[in-house]
Amino acid sequence: MKSAHHIRFDRSTAKPGPFRGPFSEFWRGLCALYLKLSGWKVEGDWPRDIPKMVLIAAPHTSNWDGVNMLAAAGYYRAPLKWMGKRELTRGPFGPLVKWLGCVAVDRRGGTDLVEQMRAAFAARKRMILAVPPEGTRAAVNEWRTGFYYIALAAGVPLVMSVLDYGTKTIRLSGAFTPSGDYEADLAAIKSHYDGAKGLRLGRFIHKPAIDKAADGSSSGGDKP
Repeated sequence: MKSAHHIRFDRSTAKPGPFRGPFSEFWRGLCALYLKLSGWKVEGDWPRDIPKMVLIAAPHTSNWDGVNMLAAAGYYRAPLKWMGKRELTRGPFGPLVKWLGCVAVDRRGGTDLVEQMRAAFAARKRMILAVPPEGTRAAVNEWRTGFYYIALAAGVPLVMSVLDYGTKTIRLSGAFTPSGDYEADLAAIKSHYDGAKGLRLGRFIHKPAIDKAADGSSSGGDKP
């Protein structure tokens, strides 16, 4: 089992990723305007030194979460990918769905979703896969584990993005390279969501977690 590596980002600035062309810049302007008019603040610099990642998108309690997350991604110049049934990428609208970021997965019985996403990461030089760990907008007692094991299998870090309706802040909070010890790692990952509130109060059920990396019981150079 390898050691976990936990970094907390400096949230005093919110610098975007690298320039990606005129259309991307136009889209970034629209997204920045939307965030400003709707009262959202953005915190944390985009981690330019992480070309591949699983982006944890939480809390997820409403359809508005997707809209706000896409706006934040546009602001950061981050081309998000998301998992979707392979049927979505077929037919006349298939190319458009792919262009919008869908990574097709086969959800038939007996297929290994984690292996499919490991192969998808291996086939690309850069990939930002956004995954809501709750897996649903309804209240859940536990996060699903897929986001963790995809990152572990692909050898990429998890980046924690927090959509906090309590403070109207979208923040990039930190990065975490998993060790393979799910329970120990989850405590450190969830510590980034302590105090966060979803749009639908009561659906984001999250108990404050003890960050073992911060208190010295996990290795990997945690930064305050």
